[in-house]
Amino acid sequence: MEYHHNNSHDNGGHGHSHSHAPTSFGAAFAIGTALNFALVLAQFVFGYQSNSLALISDGVHNLSDVFGLIIAWGASWAGQRLPTATRTYGYGKASILASLANAALLLVATGAIVIEAVRRFAEPQPLESNTVMLIAGIGIVVNAATALMFMRGRAHDLNIASVFAHMVGDAVLSLGVVVTAFLTGITGSLWLDPLMSMALAGTIFLGCWRLMRDAMNMALDAVPPGVDPAAVHWYLAALPGVTEVHDLHIWAMSTTETALTVHLVRPDGKTDDAFVMETAHDLEHRFRIHHSTIQVEMGDQTCRLASTKVV
Repeated sequence: MEYHHNNSHDNGGHGHSHSHAPTSFGAAFAIGTALNFALVLAQFVFGYQSNSLALISDGVHNLSDVFGLIIAWGASWAGQRLPTATRTYGYGKASILASLANAALLLVATGAIVIEAVRRFAEPQPLESNTVMLIAGIGIVVNAATALMFMRGRAHDLNIASVFAHMVGDAVLSLGVVVTAFLTGITGSLWLDPLMSMALAGTIFLGCWRLMRDAMNMALDAVPPGVDPAAVHWYLAALPGVTEVHDLHIWAMSTTETALTVHLVRPDGKTDDAFVMETAHDLEHRFRIHHSTIQVEMGDQTCRLASTKVV
């Protein structure tokens, strides 16, 4: 048996192939956290003064995003730390845990909004529409600006994608608060404010469901979204000289890096570094699998993992 390992840096003749390091979003996290925290304070203060549950609800949601930004910021920093002797894959999983915690935080905020909205339906409260529209309008600007700072990283990092999605969602929800306050001001229909709060809660719940699902799957080492395990299997099975593929595992090392281990039976082909490095290169560029470990077997003995119970 021969063990060959690829660890992602396309380094010429070295046989390493590493994807580019993730872009640092430290400045974006710092600015976004500061802006959103200031917005939360304004929403709470003016929401209380204007008696708007919708504005306070939007503030609760934005507060959850402040915590989410801090969690995601810490996870992004931890994910860039180098591996150690005991944490051989580094701290990449922190970004997955951060996405999971972020989704859980949103669910808690949603529950609080629903409870208060139900109470407001029974006891409608007057509100100052102009104040609500002004603060919610500022919220649109703050959330949209924060989302733009994370736009370029959302395609390849679930952690960054979750932050981007929350900021865009917040901008849309703040727009809803503006519209609700305007309609309440011209119609005097006080039930519109708690109704908007219920709509906010529903939107938050639906928005975090996919994030919760993907983060949970990654935490349990499921195949990451965007990677087709059947396509990977067929690619490996079609390699020159390969007669069998078994013990194939694909999982997320972080929200940006995917790992693979596999056994390839290649009895007639010459096993060398070139074969393994070319395979690793293709896995990275075709399937975005950055860290591959390939075990090549000659087939003269039966591998104990070549079982129908093991992929």
